[in-house]
Formats: sequence, structure tokens, C-alpha cells
Amino acid sequence: MGLNAVLSMVIGAGLGTTGALDLTIRYSAFPRLAIRLFCAGRHKMSEKQAVVLIVDDDLSVREAVADLVRSVGLRAETFASPQEFLESEQPDVPCCLILDVRLPGRSGLEFQRALTDSGMELPIIFMSAHGDIPMSVRAIKSGAIEFFTKPLNEQQLLDAINLAIERDRARRQRTSAIAELRKRFDSLTPREREVFSFVVSGGPNKQIAAHLGLSEMTVKVHRSQVMHKMRAKSLVDLVRMADRLGLAAGDAQPPKPKH
Repeated sequence: MGLNAVLSMVIGAGLGTTGALDLTIRYSAFPRLAIRLFCAGRHKMSEKQAVVLIVDDDLSVREAVADLVRSVGLRAETFASPQEFLESEQPDVPCCLILDVRLPGRSGLEFQRALTDSGMELPIIFMSAHGDIPMSVRAIKSGAIEFFTKPLNEQQLLDAINLAIERDRARRQRTSAIAELRKRFDSLTPREREVFSFVVSGGPNKQIAAHLGLSEMTVKVHRSQVMHKMRAKSLVDLVRMADRLGLAAGDAQPPKPKH
């Protein structure tokens, strides 16, 4: 798409000439990111702005990367050391971490391992003036999004940041969805949880009733309550919920009639 076409699209979308002028500047520097960022800018986002966290002991590098990040409309927070990062309050929004490999005290790779061991799932982009292949392979195998050598290629760095933030956004959405399912499951009574387990294991009402010493009608009532509280539209939907909660059908044996 040519620049004139992009400008026409922006003005037509209601950004006006000011927005179009701003786009001209950004388009020339970051062509692949400009359209997406400005289209998103037309709407008020429902979630808070993503944050890029930058850890490097070199002030000039921190400031340069932060300026680049802010130039495309993202927030940036900078830290001179891993300890300073850990002592700060972590933002409750989609994030990624840009981390230098060589730092005073523990290295960036050691800090990556410490974050993983602590359960902090934060996408990491490494940068180093002294990187080598074994170091980059180690970082990527440990879950890093990318490993760049200095001087940094701005567009490649921005692409990696975009990928990292989208991954973290998706992770947060998955975590939130599972937390909501757990809340629904916790609202079930002990008896409803028993029925839940047997239902997702494929047990028919008659067998469940025989196993629990209940009438078939009572089991139907409990089953209906389970579907309602879990907001399941079908048995398949309920089984999927059980799987996401770690309560897959195989976790409970189908009920056998009592003799």
C-alpha cells in the first residue's frame, strides 16, 4: 500500500490532517507498524496500554530503546539492574522484557532462569554487544522471543516487541479465562462436583444415580445446576471446561451401579 493510499485511509477514517501528518512521519520510519497502530488509535482500548520493560546498565542504551518504544505509542519503563527491576511494582498489563546479557552481578541469562523458576511468565528479548551463537541458542531454548546483537536494528526490535506483547496478551487472556472457570467450579456444591466428575467421564444419569445412591430425578437436577453454574452450552462444552481446569474425563472413572 502506497503512502498516499494510507493517508487517504486515515483522513477518511476521521483522524483529520493532524493525524495524517503524524502518520507521514511514522510511516517513513516504521511502515509495517504504522497502519496497525493508528487504526487502533481511533478507538479507546478497553485494556490498559502495554508496557515494555528495559533492563540495561548502560544509560544511553536504556534511553535509546525507551525512545524507540515510545515513538510507536507504547509505554517504556527502564531499570539499571535486575535488582532494581525486582524491587519495582510490576504493571498488571501485557508486557515484555528487553534484557541485556551482560549485567553487573548476575547475567541476563541467569536472571532469565531466576524469573522462570519464580513462575514469572514474561516474554524476554535479549540484546548484547558480545553475543555468540551458543549464548543465543541457550537464551532461545530457555524461552526467549529473540536475541539481538548491538547495534540494534530498530525495525527488527519493534517486530519482536510486537510479537512478545501479543504473546503475553494471549497468555493473560488464557489465565483470566481459567480463573473464571475455576471461580465457577468453586461455586458448585460438593454433590454437584461429584456429578460434574461423573458427567464429564461419560456416565449416564441412571448409573450416576445408582453410584451416588440418589434418584435419577435428583441427578438430573444436579446436572442441570452444574450446566447452569458452569455456563456450559452442551456436554462437549462442559468436557472442554473440565480439561482446561485439569479435570479431564480420564480423571474420574465412569460410575458403576451398586449391587
